Amino acid sequence: MARSSAYPLFLISSILFISHIYASQVEAKPPVVKGLSYSFYSKTCPKLESIVRKHLKKVFKDDNGQAPALLRIFFHDCFVQGCDGSLLLDGSPSERDQPANGGIRTEALQTIDDIRGIIHKECGRIVSCADITVLAARDSVFLTGGPDYAVPLGRRDGLSFSTSGTSDLPKPFNTTGVTLDAFAAKNFDVTDVVALSGAHTFGRAHCGTFFNRLSPLDPNMDKTLAKQLQSTCPDANSGNTANLDIRTPTVFDNKYYLDLMNRQGVFTSDQDLLNDKRTKGLVNAFALNQTLFFEKFVDATIKLSQLDVLTGNQGEIRGKCNVVNARKSLLTSVVEEVVQLVDQF
Repeated sequence: MARSSAYPLFLISSILFISHIYASQVEAKPPVVKGLSYSFYSKTCPKLESIVRKHLKKVFKDDNGQAPALLRIFFHDCFVQGCDGSLLLDGSPSERDQPANGGIRTEALQTIDDIRGIIHKECGRIVSCADITVLAARDSVFLTGGPDYAVPLGRRDGLSFSTSGTSDLPKPFNTTGVTLDAFAAKNFDVTDVVALSGAHTFGRAHCGTFFNRLSPLDPNMDKTLAKQLQSTCPDANSGNTANLDIRTPTVFDNKYYLDLMNRQGVFTSDQDLLNDKRTKGLVNAFALNQTLFFEKFVDATIKLSQLDVLTGNQGEIRGKCNVVNARKSLLTSVVEEVVQLVDQF
């Protein structure tokens, strides 16, 4: 009887808590960085976004694992020297060869360049690989059940990459405090961090990224999940993978947060969000309100997509996403820039 009477109070408290979170954190959409625009290609490549979405629908029909792979490429590109397509570049070694980028799928990288080829054939070489990466990430979210949203465009591709910069990428072994510090260095707040962590609502992880929780066994992990993961991963070097979201592993939704509430998060960095008082309330709120999660995820993603971008005359528009363009004469470069600027008006 006591339990029955307590339930309505718990429900009311939960609703009030969510309302408080929502009301206290409603804010203006992230401002658009100078040089970017929501209508950047409206005149020069009006079919751009429909081309990207149409191609990805075909790709995901055969390989839905590319959706989380493309979102990961976007995040790992933007977090290292900005959203400039540096992760796409080949090198000896490249950013992709660094430990933090282990498991980046070559198929997803090829998909980005395939889209580039289609777009450049349709519109000419005016759309950057950096912009295509952002659009592919957005559509990876939407086509798997997540929110649809507009993204500002106009990025240019970088001329270099940073292997040392990959050390700044948040690690799956991190506690919440370390994760928050890594994001704070790039001006992301607690809500941004918890919302962006929700990207782990789909995709898979290699054993080495979470074996630290299996040996010795992390008491914060659900015992049934622990047994399943131990069976999948006999050791840290196993080439096997496990779903990051045990409920809906191929759908972009808020079930990841339900996993955390049930001690079924896979990474230390995920499950520890429920243990830290700065993030626990947001985990609970997003678990109970998918609309709220989607809103905060979109805001944080748009913010992320504008990190240290190159615009205007900076960088270049690559002819292939994995290599920088051959050097040109100064006159040729100036003429191309003038033509591109004229096309925008």
